Amino acid sequence: MEIILAQHAGFCFGVKRATKMAFAASEEYEQIHSLGPLIHSPQVVEKLEQEGVQVCQRVTDIPGGAVLIRSHGVTAGEIEEIHEQQLEIVDATCPFVKKAQDYAAQLSQEGYQLVLIGEADHPEVQGICSYAEGEVFVVASAEEAHKLPRLAKIGIVAQTTQSLENMQEIVSICLAKAKELRAYNTICDATILRQSEARSIAAQVDLMLVIGGFNSANTTRLASLCREQQPCTYHIEIASEVRPEWLVGKEKIGITAGASAPGWIIDDVLTRIEEISAGQ
Repeated sequence: MEIILAQHAGFCFGVKRATKMAFAASEEYEQIHSLGPLIHSPQVVEKLEQEGVQVCQRVTDIPGGAVLIRSHGVTAGEIEEIHEQQLEIVDATCPFVKKAQDYAAQLSQEGYQLVLIGEADHPEVQGICSYAEGEVFVVASAEEAHKLPRLAKIGIVAQTTQSLENMQEIVSICLAKAKELRAYNTICDATILRQSEARSIAAQVDLMLVIGGFNSANTTRLASLCREQQPCTYHIEIASEVRPEWLVGKEKIGITAGASAPGWIIDDVLTRIEEISAGQ
């Protein structure tokens, strides 16, 4: 049995940075809370809780001390609340997310109707929207983009983990709806590279495993893209979810992982596959 592990599987720059900052902050501050889960990995969040970093969903629930801003960022309103409560900020917002927030603010200030490509219920998208002035149209697909009204000026940014193909298709649709259009490609380079590599591996193997939190948008998208190439694709969060019957008759197994998947879970999955293979 041959295993092909994606070279760019696991933590991206932003997640690695946020995680490093979080563990360092847990040693520096006696009292620290994360506003929402730091990253979309329940296992990493649990480790941080063991180090004293407790998760709060609302600023008003934080009793004092320092607040850790998650890698996906938070809304402009939440930042104001944090300042009002005089909490110290440890800002672990991914720099790519912060750039998308800045572009959203700039475009709306310059009179463009903002169109944000992404999932409306994702915390990163909600955060980006909050930095714009006025209404923001959030579209996740070409189908939703076709429903947009005709507008004089359209400004476009994207959730950092969107696929480039989806953004290109939506930009093309918006171009036909506007007299003037400005689009910023705010998709993280690591996302584009990771998706391209995952597709390539999925096309070569008999079984594809995509590791990452079930609440992770970028991991879910990776699994969807891999499934287009290899229908025998499974999205798993931890090693124990790998089922022995999946490996029966499989000669090549591909593995990739979302941007929030820690290295130790990837290693656990590799060990699990070796153990199952040895027993068959």
